[in-house]
Amino acid sequence: SDALKPNLVQTLEGVPALIHGGPFANIAHGCNSVVATRTALHLADWVITEAGFGFDLGAEKFFDIKCRNAQLDPSLVVLVATIRALKMHGGRKKTELAKPDSSSVKAGLPNLEKHIESIGHFEKPTVVVLNRFGTDTEEEIDIVRQRCAELGIVFATSDHHAHGGEGAMEFAKIVVENASKPTSRFKPLYDLSQPVKDKILTVAKKMYGASHVIYSKVAERDIADIERLGYSDLPVCIAKTQSS
Repeated sequence: SDALKPNLVQTLEGVPALIHGGPFANIAHGCNSVVATRTALHLADWVITEAGFGFDLGAEKFFDIKCRNAQLDPSLVVLVATIRALKMHGGRKKTELAKPDSSSVKAGLPNLEKHIESIGHFEKPTVVVLNRFGTDTEEEIDIVRQRCAELGIVFATSDHHAHGGEGAMEFAKIVVENASKPTSRFKPLYDLSQPVKDKILTVAKKMYGASHVIYSKVAERDIADIERLGYSDLPVCIAKTQSS
C-alpha cells in the first residue's frame, strides 16, 4: 500500500516535488503517475510535470495515454533545448560541444523544428526554453531565438544551471504569462476506435517522420492476439531504443 503513495521530496531551494514513477519513455509511458499529478494539482496553483526524453517519445505518450485516460489538459508545453545538444545534432563530436560553433547550431535546428512540429499536432501553445551553459555564446543563442521568432514560437532562456532558481525567474514569468491564456482542449493524435495498425502508423508518421511500418510475423501474431482478446481500443505505447 505504501508504494501507491507519491514520494514527497524537495529541491535544493526547498520547492516541493512529487516523485512517483519514472520518465523511462523508451519502455513505458514515460510519465509520473496520475496519482502524483492529481495530488500536486490539489496542493498547488502551478504544477510542472516531466514527460520523459524527447517530445516524440515521452510527450506523445503523456498526451495520448496519460492525459486522455486521466482527463488532464495541460495549459502549455515547455520544450527544453540546449546549445550543446543542437551542436551535436548539427554534427559536432561530444568532445567538441564546449567550443563556439554557430554553423553547427544552425545545422542542428531541424531537430528542434521537428519537436515543435510534433507539439503542433496536439494544438497546445509552446514555449521553447534554452537551458544555458557557461560555454554558450550570445551569437549561438541568437540563432535559436531568431528561428523561434520566424516560426512564431515564444522563446526564453534560463540560467538555472549556474544560478539556480534565481536564474530561471525570467523564464518562469514567461511561462506563467503564456500558460494563463485560455486554450482549447488538447487534440489526441488518434482515436481509440481506430485499428491497432492505424494507430501505430499515425504515431510513426506524425511523431517519427516514417513513411510506413513493416511488421514481423511475431508482431502480426501479437496484434491478432490483441484484437482477439478485445484490447484493440486501448492506446498504443511504442517502445524503442536510443538508436532508433
